[in-house]
Amino acid sequence: MKTGSRLASQSLLLSAVLSLCVCTLSPEQIDPVLYEEKLLWVSGAQGEVSTYRIPLLTFTSKGSLLAFSEARKSTASDEGAKFLAMRRSIDKGATWSPTTFIVDDGTKPDGLNLGSVVVDEEVGSVILVYSLCFHLYQCHPSSTMMVESMDDGLSWSPPRNLSVQLGVKNFAPGPGFGIQKRYNPAKGRLVVCGHGTLEGDGVFCILSDDHGRNWYNGAALKSIPYNQRKQPQDFNPDECQPVEMTDGSIVINVRNQNNYHCRCRIVVRSRDGGLSLPVDDLFFDYELVDPAVAAGALQKDGVLYFTNPSNEQHRVNLTLRWSLTDGNSWVKEAVQIWAGPSGYSSITSLNSGSPEDRKYIFVIYEKGHRDYDETVSFAKIHLFGGR
Repeated sequence: MKTGSRLASQSLLLSAVLSLCVCTLSPEQIDPVLYEEKLLWVSGAQGEVSTYRIPLLTFTSKGSLLAFSEARKSTASDEGAKFLAMRRSIDKGATWSPTTFIVDDGTKPDGLNLGSVVVDEEVGSVILVYSLCFHLYQCHPSSTMMVESMDDGLSWSPPRNLSVQLGVKNFAPGPGFGIQKRYNPAKGRLVVCGHGTLEGDGVFCILSDDHGRNWYNGAALKSIPYNQRKQPQDFNPDECQPVEMTDGSIVINVRNQNNYHCRCRIVVRSRDGGLSLPVDDLFFDYELVDPAVAAGALQKDGVLYFTNPSNEQHRVNLTLRWSLTDGNSWVKEAVQIWAGPSGYSSITSLNSGSPEDRKYIFVIYEKGHRDYDETVSFAKIHLFGGR
């Protein structure tokens, strides 16, 4: 396993060589290396924020890079008041704007929880979907909320409550990104998937066919027993990341909350644009060892990438894996991004079609030395950097 010590940024000469050698390389020649890394947020070090957690990352349709996180005001707990924090980069992560707080939930005892970011390429919007009062801790009912930017992340709409359309339910999107379908069926549809409460858990998707103006409930893969207290090893799918494959199906990589069947990931597929998640298309990916955590997944140029803290028991060893077979098998090699405490992660890339942008993916993840929630870090990965 390679380690993050192989930083390509240590050598300007290496950078120049890498810029010349990718156009003719094929997916079989992928050999990732950690190219550069930056800390975006440090917990306990900035003003009114105790802890930064739940990082999201996306490129806009104009090529800006947006990073989001929960800025937890007074505690590291999932409950409590928060800001929704954002930083923006217009040079693919080389430099970043100062932190802005685009949503402030005030002093709610059970504040906002991120969330999924979805980019609508057809209209150029960026949509953030998040929950409010999800845990029902001195706060109810739970609401599914949305904010939207039409100017590349520079300004955001007031929060909009989607529960008017979806009904009142406990729905926690992601965390990660939602998708806009690029292929049929339902080309252009926005799909955001998430989970329910621990008792009423499962994978649930919400859908929009009109660029986020109206939303409706789609697929549901419910826990067993549903809406009842769980025991260890009960079937309890939880946080999830959907990825559209080139055949138009949606593959959802899922946290296995109660370690049902294995200490690994659940994978389920929708073939109808997010309307259903049949158990016939569900399997357990034994190669993706997991301590029950939110993980990153991305499909780029026919290759499926995956990040998680690869350990059965602990949130340590943030690892990048990749598959040339749509996730049916994984390349034996793997890249260790960080050996120490590491938690949630998300992956993105810029699909401009240019040879330069084909070379990179970008990872945002929770990183620490003693605890995984000490910082949020941004990593740029050169996919062919080991060659």
